[in-house]
Amino acid sequence: MKKQHDDYKLVPYSKLRRVLEIMLRSVQRKPMIHGLLEVDVTKAREFLRDHKSNTGESLSFTAFIITCFAHAIAENPSLNACRKGSKHLMLFDEVDVATPIEREMAGQKQPIIYIIRAANKKTFREIHHEIRAAQVEQAEKAWEAFQGLHWLLFVPMLLIRIFWWVFCWMRRTYPQVQKKYGGTVGVTAVGMFGKGAGWGIPVNDHTIDLTLGGIAEKADVVNGHIATRDYLCMTLSFDHAIIDGAPAARFTERLKDLVESGYGLAESEVKGPVVAG
Repeated sequence: MKKQHDDYKLVPYSKLRRVLEIMLRSVQRKPMIHGLLEVDVTKAREFLRDHKSNTGESLSFTAFIITCFAHAIAENPSLNACRKGSKHLMLFDEVDVATPIEREMAGQKQPIIYIIRAANKKTFREIHHEIRAAQVEQAEKAWEAFQGLHWLLFVPMLLIRIFWWVFCWMRRTYPQVQKKYGGTVGVTAVGMFGKGAGWGIPVNDHTIDLTLGGIAEKADVVNGHIATRDYLCMTLSFDHAIIDGAPAARFTERLKDLVESGYGLAESEVKGPVVAG
């Protein structure tokens, strides 16, 4: 209940946010390494603008990045890994990409995690339509863990802390639990909240997380001529307990090549526009 005063007012700090706070604390002890890079996305953005001008269909830029990300990981399967206890790693064939989608829940806007299953086996257009569908469908369908949220709202915080500790233990012991409820990798787009260059450093919950920052125009030399190019700020975060610097660098270079070449976009144009459901 809100309490209004002359110089301030009190508003509820939702239980959903308090639960999220507990979840985030549990992943802050990972030995993460972060790489900040700028990637030329001029070709991709020109394609998306031309496609919208010709067809009226607005294609998802985030879906394009996820397509490149999943493909690059599929080429480096040792990176699509989760710890299984202290002595083993579990390598997954499918790249399940977890990405937050902001939805209204319990009267407040909350980011819910939507997981694109086997993104490495899907085309850009398939991922695009999947994201668009998740943005408009009911939260219960978009978020697999939402079914547990109803009873979670009535459970004391002490029991939630105990439950979360048990759940984290299950994720470390049975990586299939992590894959089902959290995906194998993560992509977060924060550049939509501002203009110009800028990077984000995430709180990581995966072996590899990709954070998309802002896009800035910069002058660069192309074919011997100075031209204005669009550069996307990206942060790649690696769990150093699983991934060393050299494999991380090779993966980063491959991801950059895929993004700058516009990987997967031409295929979507050949198939033609499809009305989103």
